[in-house]
Amino acid sequence: MIGVVATLKVQPDKTGEFEAVFLDLAAKVKANEPGAIVYQLTKSKAEAGVYKVLELYASADALKHHGGTDYFKASGAAMAPFLAGRPEIEYLDAVE
Repeated sequence: MIGVVATLKVQPDKTGEFEAVFLDLAAKVKANEPGAIVYQLTKSKAEAGVYKVLELYASADALKHHGGTDYFKASGAAMAPFLAGRPEIEYLDAVE
């Protein structure tokens, strides 16, 4: 398994629009990607406008498939105007 934590900083007045786009993406991931075990948007309690996406994939192929989907690419473009900086992505190996 492969874990991913994506940290996204959103402009304070754009959180509603960001959440709407992301939740649409999450629904598509959950409906179409059986290799995406967890795909959850979370919001920081400590920092306003900071979101973390908690992701867990069954394999490297599942992660690669996720990044190559048309809906993932489209959502990235749709979310870009709401962000307050580049996403920070951390890749993790599962300890089993």
